[in-house]
Amino acid sequence: MPRRSKDILEMKGREGQSMYELTHIKGRTWTIESPARVGLYQLDDTRVVLIDAGSDKEAGRKIRQVLDRNHWQLAAIYITHSNADHIGGCRFLQDRTGCRIYAPGIECAFTKWSVLEPSFLYGGYPFKALRHKFLMAQPCDCRELTPDVLPEGLEMIDLPGHFFQMQGFRTADDVVFLADCLSSRETLKKYGLSFVYDVQAYLETLDRVRDMQAAVFVAAHAPVTEDIRALAAFNQEHVKNLLHQILEILAEPKTFEDILAALCGLYDIRLNPAQYVLVGSTVRSFLSYLADEGSVLYEFENGKMWWKAC
Repeated sequence: MPRRSKDILEMKGREGQSMYELTHIKGRTWTIESPARVGLYQLDDTRVVLIDAGSDKEAGRKIRQVLDRNHWQLAAIYITHSNADHIGGCRFLQDRTGCRIYAPGIECAFTKWSVLEPSFLYGGYPFKALRHKFLMAQPCDCRELTPDVLPEGLEMIDLPGHFFQMQGFRTADDVVFLADCLSSRETLKKYGLSFVYDVQAYLETLDRVRDMQAAVFVAAHAPVTEDIRALAAFNQEHVKNLLHQILEILAEPKTFEDILAALCGLYDIRLNPAQYVLVGSTVRSFLSYLADEGSVLYEFENGKMWWKAC
């Protein structure tokens, strides 16, 4: 058995944790601290699987060191979704260990052909400032994640909304990995907007998560907790407030760039190329939601697309 780190009941948040510290959660379930928290589940005394793989090659190297120190063999990596900060370590770990990598549906294609992420976010061929590890991981050999490829002790949980077909996982220890379906209060207060692809699906996912039962909940960007209800409700309320703010901005017709500028002013967001496509994609998703529910209208005039609240 590996050296035991601090027990989760003694450490409710990320404060004081070092990057790539191994933390015991419950039973055979562990986490490896990283910018997007990695899950680890023991199949037996020598074989383990990972839930996500860190943000880049260096993350993969650090994770490999954790495995080696504990004499663990990596059997597989199960990907929650294909954002670069969750799959960046895959290529290194696969090259070094020969492990199989599985990702759900569309996420599998994005993991195999990682140029799809910056292309999707930008809406065209990504210029050089978008073709970097924060938006485009190293591609790797990936197979589609389905229930039949999961080992005993792991089950999939549908968590769409943040990205196309994001999956969570429940381990046999009743630990639920929630990936990016919610953010910490501190993150939302600091950055204002967190990335959302499908607002309707995201709100429905938060409904399910709010009512979910588990011994421990592990989110990628929020403190580990035994009670997820309050944080899920906080994320829901944040989305609803953002929708209301967009409608207020659209009291008069605005272009997309006008809306983006107004939100950046409200949340003190300083744009760079990566922020422009991430925040911009999220704003477009919110506009799509409002258009589909009939709260906003759009029209084209003088070569521009204009949005206005109904």
